Amino acid sequence: GYGIDKNEEQAVYWYKKSAEQGYSDAQFCLGELYYYAKDYKEAIYWYKKSAEQGDYTAQYMIGYFYEKGEIVAKDLKQAVYWYKKAAEQGVGDAQLKLGYCYYYGEGVEKDFIQAVYWNKKAAEQEVRAAQYNLGVCYLNGQGVEKDYNKAEFWLKKAAKQGYTQAKELLRKLGK
Repeated sequence: GYGIDKNEEQAVYWYKKSAEQGYSDAQFCLGELYYYAKDYKEAIYWYKKSAEQGDYTAQYMIGYFYEKGEIVAKDLKQAVYWYKKAAEQGVGDAQLKLGYCYYYGEGVEKDFIQAVYWNKKAAEQEVRAAQYNLGVCYLNGQGVEKDYNKAEFWLKKAAKQGYTQAKELLRKLGK
């Protein structure tokens, strides 16, 4: 603690008191505490409470749990649902995950146009994997017209951030 002795029981008590009054940050923190204590039933309960109030970090986390089947049964449709909620709030990593889901048809029908849309949102936030994905879409004409200049632009942005796959692809393309 800061200025007082550390007391985890008191921390949980006050987080719970605040969370029960609807404070989403406390709900998220309680989810984190239960997650790391391996009480997954309580963790997902509090993460969902926070996510339902619009906490984008909780929304992303729940999407991740459903995608990976971690602490909940794997459910790609639920993963997409929660990723979309976070992505709509501008979370770059959620936009990347949503783009991936649309590209491969995981939890949603395969849709290259939506894959490009969400990857572009993430790429504009400097998410290097999304920049690479967008470059590949332009290179192959998936969801967009083929455009080698735009492909090179996005691949170079990803490569400048150290994204190995982008560097390798640019090398293969002679760029």
